[in-house]
Amino acid sequence: MELTKDILQYIDDHKQEAFDLLVELAQIPAPSNQEEKRAAFIKDWLEKQGAEGVYIDEALNVIWPVGCTESDAIAVYMAHTDVVFPDLEPLPLKIEDGWICCPGVGDDTANVVALLMVAKYIAENKIVPKEKGLLLVANSGEEGLGNLKGSRKIVEDFGKQIVEFTSFDGGGSFAVNKAVGSKRYKVTVRTEGGHSYSRFGNRNAIAYLSSLISALYDMKVPEKGKTTYNVGTISGGTSVNTIAQHCEMLYEVRSDELDSLKLMEQHFMAAVEFYRTKGIDVEVELVGDRPCAANVDPVQQKALQDRVAGYIQEYYGQEIKFTSGSTDCNIPFSVGIPSICYGCYEGKGGHTREEAVKIDSLYPGLKVAFASILYHF
Repeated sequence: MELTKDILQYIDDHKQEAFDLLVELAQIPAPSNQEEKRAAFIKDWLEKQGAEGVYIDEALNVIWPVGCTESDAIAVYMAHTDVVFPDLEPLPLKIEDGWICCPGVGDDTANVVALLMVAKYIAENKIVPKEKGLLLVANSGEEGLGNLKGSRKIVEDFGKQIVEFTSFDGGGSFAVNKAVGSKRYKVTVRTEGGHSYSRFGNRNAIAYLSSLISALYDMKVPEKGKTTYNVGTISGGTSVNTIAQHCEMLYEVRSDELDSLKLMEQHFMAAVEFYRTKGIDVEVELVGDRPCAANVDPVQQKALQDRVAGYIQEYYGQEIKFTSGSTDCNIPFSVGIPSICYGCYEGKGGHTREEAVKIDSLYPGLKVAFASILYHF
């Protein structure tokens, strides 16, 4: 959609408000599964703009249905409220040299603000989408062990109606159009342990887990697609003079091809079973499961991608780069819904405490968000 002069003027008139909203929202802590404060703030803010029927579901998604009925086809636009940081106190923010610096300010707070500003325009002007209903969602649980909780709930509740799914996430120079699936496991090894001198020779949980990790890292990844694996954390033991009774790790496999992901799962489970046959107590808990795509209509998918490429070209002045990724779109992709993920800002330092958003990028980012959503009006 090409934005009219009136809409462009509206964006220009409200860019300071968008800036102020970003500064305020970015400081509200929101670890995955603890997004209550941000959710309450966003619901209250939307209602103050005139949005009616806003609610928070059991997954902590803030949802505003616009022109939706039980029989309508629905287009979903969402941006996630959670950040990777565990802080429960206000997040530290500073503004310097043309940047807003704050943990999580880009991923994904800047995109949430872009979504909210379009919602404000819709509410103030009381406009209704032409053909599809619209679901505007500030969703929970995208990061880490949030395990796409918010996106799962939206697809669970509205999946039969959803015909198109967009997630504002990441920066504006690329878009995710292919799902990277993943499996994440907590692996715990237990042995009898004992005193390091008097019980020398007893089995050591750290040694066996280390050996298991070595076996996993001997795996040659499948050639189909891009496939990876990683041990992210390891912990255990009691003291320097204690044979460890307990050791655990977090392990993940990822791939943008379903068959390759299955091969990695099979290798993982075979390695675990090998150590179990030695009489070692190995416990495996699946703590994260992000599916690959399945049976997405290629014509509808390309039409969605072409629209987005046009917005980025028009308002950022650059060609978009399409890539695979692990995002909220994994869930709709997995049930055949055309989906895409892209952002409305430029930034640096994502997933670090030095994360920052370039202030000058917020204005064209708002235009991208307005063009994307108002296409349906």
